[in-house]
Amino acid sequence: MLSNQLEHRLLSQLKLKHLQLLVVLDEQRNISRASKKLNMAQPAATKNIKSLETLLEMTLFKRSSRGVVPTLYGETLIKYAKLILAQVRHASEELISLKNGSSGHLTIGTLLAASAILIPKALLAMKAERPDINITLIEGTNDKLMPALRVGEIDAVIGRLPEFREREGLKQHPLYEEPVSIVVRKGHPLLKYKQLELKDISKHDWILPLSQTTLRRQIESAFRNSSLELPHNTIESISMLVNHKLLIETDMIAVMPFQAISSYSDLACLPIQLEETKSCVGVTVRSQDFYSPTLQYFLDTLDEVLKADYKYD
Repeated sequence: MLSNQLEHRLLSQLKLKHLQLLVVLDEQRNISRASKKLNMAQPAATKNIKSLETLLEMTLFKRSSRGVVPTLYGETLIKYAKLILAQVRHASEELISLKNGSSGHLTIGTLLAASAILIPKALLAMKAERPDINITLIEGTNDKLMPALRVGEIDAVIGRLPEFREREGLKQHPLYEEPVSIVVRKGHPLLKYKQLELKDISKHDWILPLSQTTLRRQIESAFRNSSLELPHNTIESISMLVNHKLLIETDMIAVMPFQAISSYSDLACLPIQLEETKSCVGVTVRSQDFYSPTLQYFLDTLDEVLKADYKYD
């Protein structure tokens, strides 16, 4: 079957309920749970999957006693199903926005650098003007957030902009340069030194970002450039609550973005600059997408917050 023949079949016979079923079945990996979530009878769900496989002349799911798993064909179609359903959601938001002005749903992925001050200020400003907009925040790392962004599960990701290898299919909007510091608790023994080098603190216990993060790779680069091995006694964490607790109760060392540090009065910066960690914080969105009215309003609000009072001392 040629691609134009398959395209004709999809245009004439594919329905949105097929796409919904594909996505939910991929999430649940069980036909019974998927049909229940969609308020659909299980035989009807099974029939829809079989009819879709017949339409495509491809097997979309492998079936076993433990449930179902998408094949390579299934994974490909599910990826596009998520994008199509995201566009339907955006169309609904725009139509409602045109009708009554201020509703919709926004899912934002956040990275460590942006979560301390920028996002809370932007969300508060946004909710003050448009209280009917619903917002979901998902905190994570680029390796989790960017794939979800590409398939439409997330509308935008805010944080340190991903490296080149992570930019495919995405568009970046730089917001500001984010300084990064090496921090310890106030009263830490290392604070008595007016000058320090990375080699002086490399043997201490460290809290490091996860290996999947841009900041972690930059830290690794700083150690390599100083001909040093990465610290061995480490805890990997991107949880600000956990990291703060560890810092104030031990002599551990951490690397944190400036805005994250400024939220805590009981932390202090060591006199060391890591040039390799200079990076830009920004918004990442899908490159092929138009912006839904809700997303565009959020991006505009971010710009307003930055212009108003988001500056370094």
